[in-house]
Amino acid sequence: MYLNRILLLALTVMTVGSASAQKVKVAKDYEVTLTGSLQSDILIPQEDNNIGTGTYKDDVLTNTYAELHALSKYVDAGARFEYLDHPLPGFEKDFKGWGVPFYYIKGKLKNAELTLGNYYEQFGSGFILRTYEERSLGIDNSLLGGRLVLRPAKGVQLKALSGKQRRYWDHNDAWVSGADVELGLAEWFPKMQQSGTYLTLGGSWVNKHEKADQEIYADPTHKLNLPENVNAFDVRANLQKGNFSVLAEYAQKTEDPSFDKNYPYIYRKGYVAMLSTSYSKSGMSILLQAKRSDNMSFRSSRVENGTSSYINHLPAFAMQQTYALAALYPYATQPNGEWAYQAELGYKFKRNTFFGGKYGTSVKLNFSHIHSLEQNPHDGGTPGTDGYGSAFWKWGDKTYYQDINVQIEKKLSKDFKLNLMYMNQFYNKSVVEGEGGMIHSDIYIAEGKYRFNRKLTLRGEAQYLHTKEDQGDWWFGLLELSVLPNFMFTISDQYNGNEHYYTKDGSIDAEKGTHSEHYINGSVTFTSGAHRLQIGYGKTRAGYNCSGGVCRYVPASKGVTMSYNFNF
Repeated sequence: MYLNRILLLALTVMTVGSASAQKVKVAKDYEVTLTGSLQSDILIPQEDNNIGTGTYKDDVLTNTYAELHALSKYVDAGARFEYLDHPLPGFEKDFKGWGVPFYYIKGKLKNAELTLGNYYEQFGSGFILRTYEERSLGIDNSLLGGRLVLRPAKGVQLKALSGKQRRYWDHNDAWVSGADVELGLAEWFPKMQQSGTYLTLGGSWVNKHEKADQEIYADPTHKLNLPENVNAFDVRANLQKGNFSVLAEYAQKTEDPSFDKNYPYIYRKGYVAMLSTSYSKSGMSILLQAKRSDNMSFRSSRVENGTSSYINHLPAFAMQQTYALAALYPYATQPNGEWAYQAELGYKFKRNTFFGGKYGTSVKLNFSHIHSLEQNPHDGGTPGTDGYGSAFWKWGDKTYYQDINVQIEKKLSKDFKLNLMYMNQFYNKSVVEGEGGMIHSDIYIAEGKYRFNRKLTLRGEAQYLHTKEDQGDWWFGLLELSVLPNFMFTISDQYNGNEHYYTKDGSIDAEKGTHSEHYINGSVTFTSGAHRLQIGYGKTRAGYNCSGGVCRYVPASKGVTMSYNFNF
């Protein structure tokens, strides 16, 4: 059975890790260090039409990854093995398979570094280039090719790269090439450092070379003339002065007709501008951000629609929530264009004051608002035209997302800590998910943690989401008992009184109406050194999993779960 292969792989990696946890001397004055990891997430599924799991072809599903890296003074090398031949729910279509999709060798000198093979890279904030791995979202858009990093002088860093972008078990045909320069001016002027002033300037260029061999028509008689080269540029400046910092960044790309919703295959250029300022000192922090993006979808394949082929990344200016109900309606950045704003204020009231009490009180207030651009279609937004015009400062008529949340963290005694949160949220489900209208919700959260002794801690959560739209109100409760140094016991329940019925293929059965549903989960986690094993059982609702404004739909699931992680 294929599960035996995973167990054999685990034993192999653990054996290598145990035998090579220390540096190995391969020659006089030359050592090699072996590092690596094993991650295996397993589901033994059960079908449940009440929550819409659909049917399963396999008795055991798993996503398994094993990495091994050899590091030395002058040369590094590594590879990653992935086994997704019977993948977890939501990974079935394109992720199914197994092999070694990531491997590299890196040469290092004092001021130079050359990588051949697979690599990840980001220029600036990622507006024109960000390749990364996020396994929970199924993202690995690494480049296969070469990258050179040079540091020819103090405060100067140069990068040049070229490669083809990974798309699941293959690579897109387009070549992605680029260069980046960063200048740390404080390294040149000692007086700047003495005054606590640091200024970094950066500039980047990225080229996508994609053959225009697709036949795409604006209408039955007019074939589109597709550009083989798309260029993107980015400039930025980051100033830090004591407790204050400001980052300004602007990026632009040339005509890049691609398959995007609303305005597919238009010839409008893309733009994004961002201004971010922050101030922090002991007990207080302030963050203010604004970003305008317009037609900034940048993919290594013009005919793809989705997250798999993105060259760039546009961060969402919305707080990344970790509580279950606060993250129930997560926002995904709209690459077609948006105005986004975020402000955050953190303040800690000192001990032995009226608001601080005996142990002090921390308060955090966050506000996010994301709005559409005003778009005036040209020729109805027909493919082959510029698509639309858009005045820089003007908003459109749609709110995409908004939330106001306040968090209070209070230590009530030596052993008891309480966190409270309120969130008022507007989520445009039609924009983010395709249908559903505007959802307005009020979310209330209380989290308490009590330490019985040095080894025993109990944490609990109580959450309530109230809305008149979508599926109505949600409740969530959690208890987590930590027994140091090895064990953690967790049980949770997420409840909704208006859950849909589903058919065997996982689609909504509109004829049956709705019912009440408890999504109960329980797990035991064992940790010892570099090993972590979690075994659980329960249900997971269908929904979107998001990170940094990038989202992936995850279908409902039920069954026994096992997760093993090992690092050395």
